[in-house]
Amino acid sequence: MKYAVLGAGAMGLRYGILLQKLAGKTVDFVDTWEPGIEAVRRQGGVYVSRDHENRHLVPIEVYRPEEYTGNPDVWIIMLKQMQLEAVLKRCHDAGLFQDHQVVFSAMNGWGHFDHIRQYFSEDRIYGGTALVATVLNGPGDVDFIGKPGAGTMTLCSYTGDITEIERQMHDDLQQANFNPTITQDLKGTCMAKVVFNSVVNTLCTMYQIQMGQFISYPGARDVARQLIDEAYDALERDGVKLINTRDEELETVDYVSRTGNPLHYPSMYQDMIHSRPTEVDYINGYIAAVGRKHGYVCHTHEFLTHGVHLAELAHRLHETQA
Repeated sequence: MKYAVLGAGAMGLRYGILLQKLAGKTVDFVDTWEPGIEAVRRQGGVYVSRDHENRHLVPIEVYRPEEYTGNPDVWIIMLKQMQLEAVLKRCHDAGLFQDHQVVFSAMNGWGHFDHIRQYFSEDRIYGGTALVATVLNGPGDVDFIGKPGAGTMTLCSYTGDITEIERQMHDDLQQANFNPTITQDLKGTCMAKVVFNSVVNTLCTMYQIQMGQFISYPGARDVARQLIDEAYDALERDGVKLINTRDEELETVDYVSRTGNPLHYPSMYQDMIHSRPTEVDYINGYIAAVGRKHGYVCHTHEFLTHGVHLAELAHRLHETQA
């Protein structure tokens, strides 16, 4: 199958480059971030490191939506929630989406599926999660965190049916070292990652620490448990059955932070320090909104949503004063 990655940021580059390099797939990149497009074209590709070492140039092709004439079988969408609506419309207006194509997205949150459904029927939508650490150092420069094969991901159809194209994607992603697992409950799958991010991404961003530093705090598991319980209480009221139990979710937070990616600064932190808006409203804010809908107040998630926005404000003020 041929792939096109929409969003040549940290995760989009990692997925596309490894599918190209390890699975031998044809991969195009479509993006709207001008500094990234210009850097890739000037360099003839993207510089790739692993754990800050062995920086080398990998040739890729990147296009603006209006320039792209390819016809992939699978679109992989890896954008920020706040960017998605405008970028999808731009691609649609350029005539890029065809009836035979399917789409896969492992973006953080859940709201992206509402936008994707405007352009793809539910039987052509696949989602999932990615516990894969990647850093965009700058335009055309990406760092894969962790040894080859580190990290895991899930893959699930919107309808819950396991299809032949899903099996093909699974096999390609396995060859690309993403360690995929097929699940059959998309919302329960994605919400497990939202809960994970609501703990690790948010706290590491507020306190500007690495994941390993967070979990080394003696009270880290207690804080994580409080956030997990509150999130599960809200989501269960909304009829969501998460794929992990509360205890399994806590152990995932512990393992990924302590063993999987202890030196990693999560993507929310990376956004904040580069003066980009964070996705906290789509993570802790989403959980809090679900709770409010059912008359259940997620006091901790409400507080942390404001806490991250205050951290963003403090960073902007420090940048202005510097």
